[in-house]
Amino acid sequence: MTQYSVRGAVLAALLSGAAQAAEPHAVTIGVMNDQSGVYADSQGIGSVVAAQLAAEDFAAAHPGWSIRVLSADHQNKPDLGAAIARKWLDEDGVDAIADVPNSAIALAVAQIVRDKNKVFLGSGAGTADLTGAKCSPNTIHWTYDTWEIGHSMGRAVVASGGRKWFFLTADYAFGTALESSTAEAVKSSGGVVLGEARHPLGTNDFSAFLLAAQSSGADVLGLADAGGDADNAAKQAAEFGLTKTMRIAGIIANIGDIRSIGLANAQGMLVATPFYWDMNDATRAFAHRYQDRHPRHQMPNDMQAGVYSVTLDYLKAVAAIGSAGDGRATVAEMKKRPTDDPLFGPGRIRADGRALHPVYLMQTKSVSESHGDWDYLKQVGVVPAEEAFRPLSEGHCPLVTQ
Repeated sequence: MTQYSVRGAVLAALLSGAAQAAEPHAVTIGVMNDQSGVYADSQGIGSVVAAQLAAEDFAAAHPGWSIRVLSADHQNKPDLGAAIARKWLDEDGVDAIADVPNSAIALAVAQIVRDKNKVFLGSGAGTADLTGAKCSPNTIHWTYDTWEIGHSMGRAVVASGGRKWFFLTADYAFGTALESSTAEAVKSSGGVVLGEARHPLGTNDFSAFLLAAQSSGADVLGLADAGGDADNAAKQAAEFGLTKTMRIAGIIANIGDIRSIGLANAQGMLVATPFYWDMNDATRAFAHRYQDRHPRHQMPNDMQAGVYSVTLDYLKAVAAIGSAGDGRATVAEMKKRPTDDPLFGPGRIRADGRALHPVYLMQTKSVSESHGDWDYLKQVGVVPAEEAFRPLSEGHCPLVTQ
């Protein structure tokens, strides 16, 4: 049998007075992601910390509820991710599985969760199929997806003058979907795609791909990858001197990537994100609390913040119906109520399971503009919630009555 480790933290319910005599309501949430590979910094232990903070905040406001958070490393292996999901649901009493970057694993987990009538809370998952042809009455897709981020970024870069694109793409479902969405937006906005290069997950040497990009005549290098792959590609592009003639579009870039690349190497990079830690007092308060808890004292990115927000919203729905036993009923409750939390603000969840919230267009600051550690981005635009995501009529979700 495949071996894997599961780490967990039990958060005790806050009980007092007569409530101590009653059996507390119990919910178990499993955070599954890459904790040892190319996405370990983008999600990893940070997403676990975010879920724990959400569980603590919920328990503090709901005495009598006991929330347990488990975590596991799927190692970017679909068979391992599926095995973890089945064990959690069959043996460990898990009610909801959260995060799950890697589209192939996310789609597998969504189907397993549906079969067992539990809940999938996608934050690091990118594929827009989760609210399209593969939508499920047991899935909520919270933070971002390939349609949203690709179209937001493609339109924004063309509007700012970046018309000729070359894509550097992770060679699996997530990367190709991200490239396709971005290319569609580039072309519809009047731009052109001059070429693309596909690379395996976990590539260390991008020199051949970057030479192809350099010789293409493009003025934008679109990084249709993420995590360590995007970091390495951007760093090597700067070393090659590509940033003197090409603009880097970090389609899935976040503050952790910018820190890894180095602010000097990321000059002028555009980022589309629904969350930035320094946007307002509420995001700053959460970010500093998160940073104190994180083993490496990192700031949260949008996907880690999304784990906090979707976990908290899920727990509110469970409390409203009184139990986590029926996954479909819980998801239906989440769709019925407006969403509102300190990180993503007010919003709603559509019939296809897509959470709607604004997407902010950010640009990396110059070194002279940055006033300290983690001060990397400035807002240059916003896409309203109703415009940021694929129209409901175009997703072909079987749950949606046309």
